[in-house]
Amino acid sequence: MSTLTAPTARPADAPVPPPAAEPSRSLVGRAREWVADVGVLTFRNLVHVRREPAQLSDATIQPVLFTLLFVYIFGSAMHIAGGGSYKMFAIGGLVTMNLTTASMGTAVGMSSDVATGMMNRFRTLPMSRSAILAGRTISDLLAAALCGTIVLLTGLAIGWRPDHGLVGVVEGMAVALLFAYALSWFTACLGLLVGDPESAQGVGLVILFPLAFLSTCFVPAAGLPTVPRIIAEWNPVSAVAGSCRELFGNPNPAALSDVWPAQHPVLMAVLSSLAILAICVPLASRLLRKATTD
Repeated sequence: MSTLTAPTARPADAPVPPPAAEPSRSLVGRAREWVADVGVLTFRNLVHVRREPAQLSDATIQPVLFTLLFVYIFGSAMHIAGGGSYKMFAIGGLVTMNLTTASMGTAVGMSSDVATGMMNRFRTLPMSRSAILAGRTISDLLAAALCGTIVLLTGLAIGWRPDHGLVGVVEGMAVALLFAYALSWFTACLGLLVGDPESAQGVGLVILFPLAFLSTCFVPAAGLPTVPRIIAEWNPVSAVAGSCRELFGNPNPAALSDVWPAQHPVLMAVLSSLAILAICVPLASRLLRKATTD
């Protein structure tokens, strides 16, 4: 017959073993959760656009109107240094200008979420704050891609042709979209600072429209007065416009200048975009944390 032995009593002064720790989530697991959260929030922003199609007017109707307006009205009085038609010159600038001004939608969207209390609802969900920002900026990046595509299709319809073919078009659009994505983080900061959609739109107009028009998007810098010419030559918007023209294979009078950004537009555009991201991504995260903290 078997005998049962009583468990040995633990001495009173023996240390209590710590409770078993829950296995920590792996870095891959956290990354998967973050990507899933970003995907859900991106889809949420796109669903809002589907329910309110007027939100896409700056990405669908505005590009067509601006392209026709500048090519057929202002283009008739323009002379391009070095030869070439204004139509070929303008499309790269129109892509850049439309993507620059369309980034204002990020400011309006972020401020709307703050004003309506949506940010407080996000706080109750088990998601990273950075996913909120990433979801907004990625959905606006998709809208920017649609906007740029419409400009190019409108240009093709009225006779614009890229001499460097499809590869050049893809490269030029990649540079322009990188800049648009960087600007969306900048305007996200604006939206979180002002807190309501009307103010966000007003502040965005004050900043983005001078940034877009005081550049070489529509006219070569050589014909501008001294101070505006210097600003336009070092404006990152001018670098993006020059990158598009250079990569598309269209006339780029800025290349005749000896200013560094004009001689290296692609490098200037990429460095400017990365600098904006380096400053605005952590700043937007800090502002969002402040806006969602009691």
